[in-house]
Amino acid sequence: MTWITNRWYVAAWDSEVDRTPIARTICGEPVMLYRKLDRGVVAMRDACPHRLLPLSMGFKEGDSIRCRYHGLLIEPDGCASEMPIKSEPVPKAVCATLYPVVEKHRFVWIWIGEAAKADPASIPDFWPCSAPGWTFDGGYNHINCDYRLVIDNLMDLSHETWVHQGSIGQHEITEAPIETLVEGEEVKVRRWMPGIEPPPFWRDALKSAGPVDRWQVCHFIPPSSVLIDVGVSPVEAGDTIESHDSGVRGFVVDAMTPESETTTHYFWGMARNFDIDDAGFTARFKAQQGQVFDEDVEVLEAQQRSIDANPDMKLRGYSIDQGSVRARSIIRKLMEAEQA
Repeated sequence: MTWITNRWYVAAWDSEVDRTPIARTICGEPVMLYRKLDRGVVAMRDACPHRLLPLSMGFKEGDSIRCRYHGLLIEPDGCASEMPIKSEPVPKAVCATLYPVVEKHRFVWIWIGEAAKADPASIPDFWPCSAPGWTFDGGYNHINCDYRLVIDNLMDLSHETWVHQGSIGQHEITEAPIETLVEGEEVKVRRWMPGIEPPPFWRDALKSAGPVDRWQVCHFIPPSSVLIDVGVSPVEAGDTIESHDSGVRGFVVDAMTPESETTTHYFWGMARNFDIDDAGFTARFKAQQGQVFDEDVEVLEAQQRSIDANPDMKLRGYSIDQGSVRARSIIRKLMEAEQA
């Protein structure tokens, strides 16, 4: 196992979960998700307690689900209410596992570990996704790689210069110094690029030409999320890496949920504080952002294949990798503490 169990993970976008059950493997466990009539979300082990057929293949009856194999009826609390032979009493032990689930910041969060430890207050703080004056949307990719490789990618944005040459990359990224900070269980990698020409996206967002100060602050939050504070402001505004709200600002939101040790659910998006009422721009930008992440997926899946093909070799860490190295160290320590 390569992940922390007793933490909240994103299971789905809020828009993905509806009345019809969906199946998704989370941290190695098969899960079924659906909405009740009151729109509350049910997260249940996707295995009938009778003969283990996936319950997601079953028939919805109100808020309950009937197994497609022999007709065992499971209520949304996980307990059976009707046996295959309807006249037989239902043993109390006939139950499917339920998982704690919470909707917050447009995501459905799930707790795979010990249910008694599931505190909604410990859900990662994706505040820009819900704050007034901001708008947020995004998408989803299934990636054939270890979730930690995605964290590595997001905590080292020097790759933008080469992987994303046609979109958001620019050489100033590799020329700016990097500062890595560890704050408890969290890691920040900060890069400040003063007095540069903005790339096309940020020039258009600012709606003005001329040199800008550009920043990137990558923020790792356990168990597997990265928020990236990005934006530009006019040089004359005098912004700093600590305070930068004079121009246009966004947060690239990334939540990586392990499916298996070599596959990942990647939920991504961007919250922004400019053009927040322009639905057309939101849709266009989501499509553009999806194309950028497709470039990452191509590289990450190739990297995983190479790791599998070269078991005698190890990943090396250079100065640009300090953020990802620290993030992996925190994950490892939290796993060890959980297993102690």
